[in-house]
Amino acid sequence: MDDITAGQTSFDPKKDKLTTNSYGLGIETNRYEVFAKAGYVFPGKVYKSVGLQLSAFTHKQDAYYGLTTYNGKQNNFYANLIYQSIIGSTMHKFRTGLSFISDGYNELFKTTRYTRTESVPGGFFEYTFTPVDKFSVVAGIRGDYNSVFGFFATPRLHLRYEPVKGTTIRLSAGRGQRTANIFAENNSVFVSSRALNIIGASSGKAYGLNPEVAWNKGISIDQKFKLFHRGANLAFDFFRNDFDQQVIVDIEDPREINIYNLNGKSHSNSFQAEMNFEPIKKMEVRLAYRLFDVKMTYGNQLLQKPFTAKHRAFSNIGYEIKGWKFDYTINYNGSKRIPNTASNPVAFQRPLSSPAYVLMNAQISKTVGKKHPVDLYVGGENLTDYMQKDAIISAGQPFGPYFDASMIWGPVTGRMVYFGFRYKIK
Repeated sequence: MDDITAGQTSFDPKKDKLTTNSYGLGIETNRYEVFAKAGYVFPGKVYKSVGLQLSAFTHKQDAYYGLTTYNGKQNNFYANLIYQSIIGSTMHKFRTGLSFISDGYNELFKTTRYTRTESVPGGFFEYTFTPVDKFSVVAGIRGDYNSVFGFFATPRLHLRYEPVKGTTIRLSAGRGQRTANIFAENNSVFVSSRALNIIGASSGKAYGLNPEVAWNKGISIDQKFKLFHRGANLAFDFFRNDFDQQVIVDIEDPREINIYNLNGKSHSNSFQAEMNFEPIKKMEVRLAYRLFDVKMTYGNQLLQKPFTAKHRAFSNIGYEIKGWKFDYTINYNGSKRIPNTASNPVAFQRPLSSPAYVLMNAQISKTVGKKHPVDLYVGGENLTDYMQKDAIISAGQPFGPYFDASMIWGPVTGRMVYFGFRYKIK
């Protein structure tokens, strides 16, 4: 259960909710979930087993954003029966099974209701070939029938190869399909005066939109080695996704949220390099860099996804001595594209890109007591007190036509200092 209230400092939800007295928002979430697992391993055959997974949940959310209301409920049931064994020897393993998913949605956005139930029975088969410890191949295929979208198949392939000791290469490729939940996944844009338009919708589908379909492929290289006479690790990852179908949430018009099916290209390239090493005893250093290039077609233009940094970097130093722990982190966030606001009055326009910025966090902790140890800690986040300026467009007129609190690309809260203690009950 979660209950969030925010808005202007003068906002009182008891008397101002859904009025123009003061702007406020509230999100009340209730979720109940149960799950169960059961399995059986055949005597004398540890490679042969059968398992059953069951889960169910209900998720309910009631929210308001100024004068905009959203009420949604999801009921989900999932069952998965798995059987695994070998073909001749443990060099050839397989897993197969049947699954069933039922997802029921009942959503009310303002005065328009959206309901659907997706029942998805399906089956899968996965084969693993491991001729030697240094090489393995996993090939799998799923077939599912969605009561809303019909039959679809999702193949996948994974290869692992260790050419020399300490070097591991992994390759992967596959297809994925999902249904976009446009309200639950994009509720941040409702904190604005934008009008919502679902364009090109057809009957019999989720919101009248197509499912999202993407092909993904990637490579990962992991290298272990010695540095300063201690173990170190260097890893490189590259993944690419190409969308055949995608639901586009277009906020390129500052007065509208236009949601429609992709008509053009959409892809993402992700490259990450990470290094972990120990320069001196009990000091751990982690360095990482990520290139995240995400482009999709908005209208007829292939553009960078807004509010997504193309370049990010991370460094962390942790040191431990005599019960003391020191942790220091630096995060670099590169420039992000900001949707065009040129049609707004000059006072409510924003630049087309954000500046890059750096965030710093630190924490010191001390363990006291031997029989019943307690961790005392003090720390700080955003130590440089960096904040996005003028984060809310037309903040003085929250019910006016240009109000927009969704154009967030950086921190909106400043430096925070905290302290506390941790005690583990065993």
